[in-house]
Amino acid sequence: MSKTTRATQVLSKSGIAFTVHTYDYDPGAERVGLQAAEALGEAPHRVLKTLMAELDGKPVCVVVPSDREVSMKKLASAFGGKSANMMKPADAERLTGYHVGGISPFGQKKIVPTAIEETAFVEPLVYINGGQRGLQVRLDPKDALTVLKAVSAPLIA
Repeated sequence: MSKTTRATQVLSKSGIAFTVHTYDYDPGAERVGLQAAEALGEAPHRVLKTLMAELDGKPVCVVVPSDREVSMKKLASAFGGKSANMMKPADAERLTGYHVGGISPFGQKKIVPTAIEETAFVEPLVYINGGQRGLQVRLDPKDALTVLKAVSAPLIA
C-alpha cells in the first residue's frame, strides 16, 4: 500500500503536521468508519468519516464522527440550502477520484464546499481518510478546517 496519495500530497504542501496510519480494511464491514476505528484502536468519535452529499442538487463534502449519522436538515442549514441528500456511491467516486471506503476530503478531483461536525474540535487530534482504503491521516481538526476552507457546524442527528 502506498502511503502517498493526492490527500497526503495536499497536506504535505500545506505544511501542516500530520501522521499516516494504515490498517487492514475490511470491504465486508457494515460500517467502514467504525471498522477503521476498531482496527486503529481508537474511539469512534475520533475517527471521522467523509461523506459526499448533494445540497439543492450541488455536491458538498461532510466530515463527521464515524459513530454518528448526518442530519440532512442540519447539513442544508449549515450551507444555507433547502434540502440535502446523500450522493450515490458511483457519483461520489467520479466526483472525488477516490473509491468508496477511501474517500478523503483532501485532494478531491473537484473542490466542493465542505463542512466538519463541530464536536470534532473538542479533540486535539482526529483521524480522517487519507485517500485510500485502509489509510488514515491523524491531524489537528483545526488544521483540517483551514486546509479545506471548511465550515464547522452542527451536522449530526
